[in-house]
Amino acid sequence: MIRAGRTEFVLTVKDMASLAGVPLRKYRETKPYLEAGHPEPISHPDSARPLWDREQVEAYHAGKPVPPLPPASDQDLLDRHEAAALVGVTARSWNLYKHDPELTKHLVKVPEVGGYEHWPRHVVQQYRDTRPGNKSAGGRPRGSGDLIPRDQIPARIAELLDANPAVTINEAANTLGIAAFPTARDHLNQLRGQRVADLIDAEPDLDPAKAAEQLGYPRITHRGATAVAEAELQIRRARVYLDEVADALAKAGLGAEGETEVRAVDGNHLIAAVPLSPAQPAAFLVWDDRYGWRTATNRRHPIGMNTSTPPEGDGIRYLGTGIHPKPADLIADLTDATRGTSRPAPCPLPRTT
Repeated sequence: MIRAGRTEFVLTVKDMASLAGVPLRKYRETKPYLEAGHPEPISHPDSARPLWDREQVEAYHAGKPVPPLPPASDQDLLDRHEAAALVGVTARSWNLYKHDPELTKHLVKVPEVGGYEHWPRHVVQQYRDTRPGNKSAGGRPRGSGDLIPRDQIPARIAELLDANPAVTINEAANTLGIAAFPTARDHLNQLRGQRVADLIDAEPDLDPAKAAEQLGYPRITHRGATAVAEAELQIRRARVYLDEVADALAKAGLGAEGETEVRAVDGNHLIAAVPLSPAQPAAFLVWDDRYGWRTATNRRHPIGMNTSTPPEGDGIRYLGTGIHPKPADLIADLTDATRGTSRPAPCPLPRTT
């Protein structure tokens, strides 16, 4: 967490490398921040972007005693892992909960660390204690028929599943005031499937059906949940490679801040979009598990329409060799593409897993 009033003291890995006088790539490889005596990160251990406190790190480099952080307060800023833990849900569930208006209006994007999202502790506590479905707050009356905005439905469905893994489509529809088909059905399938995938990530020996059973889902829901889980696991496996590419692009100064969008199409194929920096002629790099990497200039819809042939047109250039080129080769080809050279559109290749 970021202690109250200390956003200007926050350091990223890049800042740490600069303070240490070490090139960022070497700093990432050697990880001197893991040495005994180095100040601990102030961010959650599971955070993808660890953060440190400047006063502590400067004292460490100066050979002075590392000063303690100020006591915790209700004005501290929590990242998504910390907020999720305080509410009692997973970080993935928090990605749904955070769209609640009571949270979005208090969202803090800390500019010192690239605009990463944080929330004041007191706001998260208030949300935890008063959110619909919390028994201590009285919950939402069954059958109330309250209509809710579409972007809040996933979080509300998650609350119902937290309270009762066997909640039915009609119960969800009546409680939330939404259509049973397809709205309640599809959201229940999606969230059950994601939780099945979470459990398999934690216990890889489980198959989807066993995971669904372990989570307490009724047998009639297993087919839909396991189908979603299998697609979700496919996306997560692909993300390992895609995140490697995104990190390499960022280190090379070619990537922009933003989440890599990954989409399953036709139930068989994956397509992803990685944002590029504003200085690049292309807005995104798009990866397709049939055709490999290409550039895209459309900032609103970089993936575009799914087609059975490799997309072609103005601003589209194919990069790398094969479906999974090394990040360094991709970066070299991207640099060449800015000079007007690239490989031709490929023939469709067999999908690899």
